[in-house]
Amino acid sequence: MTKFFGLIASAMVAFSVSSQARADYQVDVAALQASTMLEAKATAGLNWTVGDKASYALKLMGGMIKGTSNNIVREDTGTHYWMVQDMDLMGQKQKAEAMLNKQTGAIEKLLVNGQEQKVPDAGEQEILEMKEANVTVAAGTYDCIYAKIKNKSDGKITEAWINPQAVPMTGMIKAIADSQLGKVEQELTSAEFAKK
Repeated sequence: MTKFFGLIASAMVAFSVSSQARADYQVDVAALQASTMLEAKATAGLNWTVGDKASYALKLMGGMIKGTSNNIVREDTGTHYWMVQDMDLMGQKQKAEAMLNKQTGAIEKLLVNGQEQKVPDAGEQEILEMKEANVTVAAGTYDCIYAKIKNKSDGKITEAWINPQAVPMTGMIKAIADSQLGKVEQELTSAEFAKK
C-alpha cells in the first residue's frame, strides 16, 4: 500500500474532466492537467494502454442532477495518448478528447464536441490530508489512498480515493469536488485494463 504514495499525483483532483463541472457543463481540464502531469513525474511517464476504460456515475447539486462519464484511452501515437471522455448529464452530452504527452503528462491538445479548446493552467494544488483507506462504490470495494486537496488559486477542495493498480488511467475510484453547482460526486461503476 505504501507504494501508492509515490503515485499520489494521480489524486491531484480527479481524472474526470467533469469533476469541476460548471453550470454550462463545459469541460474544465485543469484537474486532468494537474493529475496527469504529476502522475508522469511520479512514475517516469504515463504508462497507459489503448483500450483502458473507466466509467463513473456523476451527481451534482446533492443528486438532483445525475449523469455518467465513460472514459477510454483511444490511441497511442508513440509520443502521446489520446484519451476520450463521453459525458451525459441529464441529456446534456459532451465529448472531450485530450492528447497527452506520454513523458510529461501535459495536455497538448483538447477538443470538446469536436471544437479545439485552450488548455487551462492547472493551478497549484496543496494536499491537506492523505492516508490509507478503504472505499466501497458500485464497482466494488477497494483498498486505496484518500487525499484531501485544495486548489490554491480558488480555494476549492477535492476529496479523492485512488488506486492506480486497480483502476486504469489516474486510478480514481471516488471523488467529491467543489464546483459552481455545489459538490460534484463521481463514483466508479466499472473499470477495465486493456491487455498489453
